[in-house]
Amino acid sequence: MNPIQLDPDGTLLVLTGAGISVASSVRPFRGQGGVWTDDPEAERRATSPELLHRPDLIWELYGPLRPLMRKATPNPAHLALARFQKESGCDVRLVTQNVDGLHHRAGFENVIELHGNLLRSRCSQCDLPPFEDAEDRPRPCPVCGALLRPDIVLFGEQIPEKAGEAAFSAVMRCDHFLAVGTSGIVFPAALLVQSAFNYGAATTIVNLEPMDPPSPFFQREILGRAEEILPLLLEPPTLKPSALL
Repeated sequence: MNPIQLDPDGTLLVLTGAGISVASSVRPFRGQGGVWTDDPEAERRATSPELLHRPDLIWELYGPLRPLMRKATPNPAHLALARFQKESGCDVRLVTQNVDGLHHRAGFENVIELHGNLLRSRCSQCDLPPFEDAEDRPRPCPVCGALLRPDIVLFGEQIPEKAGEAAFSAVMRCDHFLAVGTSGIVFPAALLVQSAFNYGAATTIVNLEPMDPPSPFFQREILGRAEEILPLLLEPPTLKPSALL
């Protein structure tokens, strides 16, 4: 397998989705074996507008997932990305759609979390900064008394402004865009890769299933398990991104 190749001062932007964490025993929400695939009623409740105004229901749905995510450990795909950031000498940025925090635990620095982090909590009303939370139950905010809630983006909520700005700022500067464990054809992956392609970046997708329909913005598609492919794909840079084409 030809590794991703960058100039020593090149920039790699990685977008990760649920597929990268399957080998860490973190179930995706959708797809084969997904939490909502196996329990359509849970998906109905998770997508209900009522959830936005009921922190107690948010805990009821997502609280039981916290212990499972705490037990999960980074797999070789997470570790390969963190190692590449440290050892390549390149500017490596990472945007994730996942809420499991595994990139942080693998040692990747400055992860951009589009959908938040299930292992953090924030206040449902005031501006209390999100914090790492060892509890799995609803309780009052120490500042204003409103209920705390998991620090995740629900259906109907906007992606945090800072995370969105950081993601698109990274897109504008990247030499190579790599999507891992995501279909690459739905928001935000589709918009990010399209922007990267339009700015002249090389583009690669690694996923278990082929794109359906194919995206014209991905120049290279690699099918397989992220934990097997990324350790081979990410080696110290020696050539320019154009060598992939």
